[in-house]
Amino acid sequence: MRGSCFASVAVVLIAGVLVGGEKAGGKTKPLTLHTRRQVRVEKSQPAKFAAVEQTVQWDPKQTAIIVCDMWDDHWCKGAAARVVELAGPLNRLVAEARRQGVFVIHAPSTTVDFYEGTPQRKRAQEAPYAKPPVELSTKTRWGTCWCWPDEARESELPIDDSDMGCDCREKCEISAPWRRQIAAIEIDEADAISDNGQEVYNLLAARGIKHVIMTGVHLNMCVLGRPFAIRQLTYLGFDVVLVRDMTDTMYNSQKRPFVDHFTGTDLMIEHVEKYWRPTIASVDLVGGQPFRFKEDKRLLVQSARPHGKDRPEPTAE
Repeated sequence: MRGSCFASVAVVLIAGVLVGGEKAGGKTKPLTLHTRRQVRVEKSQPAKFAAVEQTVQWDPKQTAIIVCDMWDDHWCKGAAARVVELAGPLNRLVAEARRQGVFVIHAPSTTVDFYEGTPQRKRAQEAPYAKPPVELSTKTRWGTCWCWPDEARESELPIDDSDMGCDCREKCEISAPWRRQIAAIEIDEADAISDNGQEVYNLLAARGIKHVIMTGVHLNMCVLGRPFAIRQLTYLGFDVVLVRDMTDTMYNSQKRPFVDHFTGTDLMIEHVEKYWRPTIASVDLVGGQPFRFKEDKRLLVQSARPHGKDRPEPTAE
């Protein structure tokens, strides 16, 4: 098992009431999630995979949702515009998860000092220390802890992001303009704020969190590699799902495999489904249709069958 970095969420009790849920001690309605993963069906090279769906039910009191790096600005203008577009739908998803009793962690990496002294930041800083089951990674990227690709577990990423993935016609200059999380995503009094692996693990352990819903950007970088993100959470044994319509990639369509930006994101989603964790669509929590970026001009293809009798029966996990 490779090095480590953390993240997670939990249920908060205030005045004897479960935040966003029913009264403490009362029975809460389970979250019904329609997961999708890619299962290898042939040993040929390259390997062939088939999508497999499963309906599971999670206890919201044992579930957290993490918002990864939804900053107020970005050095790539295209990436920044997509964050603005995604922020509203993601805020609705987070609000609904919170209402149902899911603990919310905001993780705007390298900007948490903006929130110093707030109850949400103190909640993470003051959570009791919990010893992780694996040693935390000391490897870094961009000056922060990072969980690098695991060659023993996953193949090479399906997209070439060696140029940092700006898809603008006129390439943007790389810098670090972000200062906080984008204001369109509301931070509730009962939420927590951290980009620190140990702090996030402390929060999860203190609340008995078993399940984590992962959202935010960018999938080929931070959503996989941050110390609170998919690779690390998997190493730590958490049951993780990615919300596949609540993410984006840093991918330049002029690089391998020379597909449009949104197809590049789909390829990264499949990579996660093959080698790391299942995915869900936001409709499992908020209903309606999956979110779609306005610049995505591809023919509409339904990413999952309508909820109905052809769905597998739910299993408690």
